[in-house]
This record gives sequence, C-alpha cells and structure tokens, in this order.
Amino acid sequence: MTCKGICIRHRAQKPLATGRYANGQKRCQICELYMRWDSLFCPCCGYRLRTKPRSLKYKIKLRTRKRMEEKHDARRSLSSMQYIQTTSTSSERIENRF
Repeated sequence: MTCKGICIRHRAQKPLATGRYANGQKRCQICELYMRWDSLFCPCCGYRLRTKPRSLKYKIKLRTRKRMEEKHDARRSLSSMQYIQTTSTSSERIENRF
C-alpha cells in the first residue's frame, strides 16, 4: 500500500522538552511522518506504526526517561497517601474533642 494523504490530518508537531516516542507519538515508515494515533496501524496506508526508536542511543534515552517518570509517579502517590493519612488522623482528633 502507499500513502493516500489521510495521515496529514493526524500529523504531530515536535515536542520541545521530550522526545517524540516519550510524548506518545508514533511514526509511519511509509508515510514518513510522526502522528498522534491510538491504533497500532496507520490510518492512511495500513502499515504498523513504530512506537519505539530504532537506534540504541535513543532506546536507552527513552528507557531512562520512563524509569524516571515511574519513580516520580510512585513518589507522588506515596506523598498523597501520607497526606491523606495525616488529614484523617487530625480530623479524628477534632472529632474526639467533642
């Protein structure tokens, strides 16, 4: 199959701070562009979209960025759980006063 021009509507702009794959963009090798698309296959030509970089250098970059995001999310959820625990104990103290 070849490019039919449908993919141009889904073209994604390059993110400034992060990489394309880390930002959720996918690449079609036939249409030769990055796009924002939920499916694994190109809406234009039907070929499978790439979701990971090909070169080892950028694969390592993507892995480390994902690990850092996971650690950050884990810390955020832990701190929110601690906040909930502290607020619930303080509200219990207030209720016990009366």
